[in-house]
Amino acid sequence: MAKRPGIFPTFFLSGFECSSFNWKEGVRRNLVAETGHDRHAAEDYQHLASLGIAVAREGIPWPMVDKSGCCDFSTLDPYIEAMKATKITPIWDLFHYGYPDDLDPFSDDFVTRFAQYCRAAAEYVTPKLRGPHFFTPINEITFFSFCAGEWGWAAPFRCSRDDRMRLRLALCRAAIAGVKAIREVDPEARMVHIDPLVRVVAPRDRPDQVEAARHETEEDTFLAWDIISGRAHPEFGGSPEILDIVGANNYAFGQMEYREHGPHAALPPGDDRIAPLCEMLDTVWQRYRRPMIIGETSGFGHGRADWLRDVMGESLAAVRRGMDLQGICLFPAVDMPDWHTGEWLHNGICDLVEADGDLRRIPDGAYIDELRRWQKELNRVTALDEDPYSDPVELQDVIDAAYRLNVQPDKNWN
Repeated sequence: MAKRPGIFPTFFLSGFECSSFNWKEGVRRNLVAETGHDRHAAEDYQHLASLGIAVAREGIPWPMVDKSGCCDFSTLDPYIEAMKATKITPIWDLFHYGYPDDLDPFSDDFVTRFAQYCRAAAEYVTPKLRGPHFFTPINEITFFSFCAGEWGWAAPFRCSRDDRMRLRLALCRAAIAGVKAIREVDPEARMVHIDPLVRVVAPRDRPDQVEAARHETEEDTFLAWDIISGRAHPEFGGSPEILDIVGANNYAFGQMEYREHGPHAALPPGDDRIAPLCEMLDTVWQRYRRPMIIGETSGFGHGRADWLRDVMGESLAAVRRGMDLQGICLFPAVDMPDWHTGEWLHNGICDLVEADGDLRRIPDGAYIDELRRWQKELNRVTALDEDPYSDPVELQDVIDAAYRLNVQPDKNWN
């Protein structure tokens, strides 16, 4: 019996890029197809099981399954069968940047239809897989609001700060309604609300932008979580129980220098304005006091193993400070293309290599070796058995490792 059982069956999680946005020039993208995950679901899940990863973020493509309010979820069956075969638990991602073409995200109908879709999705997937059941109603509300509301990259293709703010409020309303609809089907369902960790600093020669950068770091970054938790706009019906589990995504480009127009500029490695990941996680913890995961993280190319080493050090420093860190999601499990250029990012556990009209999965050996090292350090499994829930994560092992290794926060961690 675990002294401090974790929420998830393994400490290390993973997931698959599943964006389904209506992209620039009105082109509907389907990243599940672009990465071949739709054709390789069984193989992809078997590989995660062999790595001792029992949880995967998996998308349900709302614009593909919902036609004028009528939902057909049969395309999920191959993924569900792969999950059953490998005993892997999904975190169902219900809205990964894409919504049906006939909906206006600023309308009340959008909220109503999203709640109906969430209820229907829960009714379809929960009887087919053992619980507990996990859902992410809307992925990265804050980032998507910039992407589609201010930068015009994706539908609804708006390009103003006001539209970004309006879109974020609409998405928060929908997310809260979606949680309530899911829990009408499964009152015990757990929610993981994903958004990026963000730190914005002013250019060194622009003291006039210090306040704008501070506002984005300390207020804008948290508004979606604040609304879902009921701290802001309580009339929307948020609460700590609806926020449930906080998923904080962490990438190097999340620490940026402020720009008045368009995306900010990522701080280069070694910049003295970079903050330790541990401190950024602590800001989230002090604000919400909810269970947390790192919802996505990855390095790139040959730096993936070093990235994982640094993230683990910072994460254990966070655990040592008392944060309830339940897991780390190595995302994605297989490589993904840059949305703008189409070039492979080489940020997955497996790279993708085109061969004979298909995409072969090529594991990154150094990345996996580093994962194995940390699994042993934390006394975690390195491959899944017949019942991953029979021996739940002992968070005390993670806490003990944090004290034993005594890793200190490091502003040069990335």
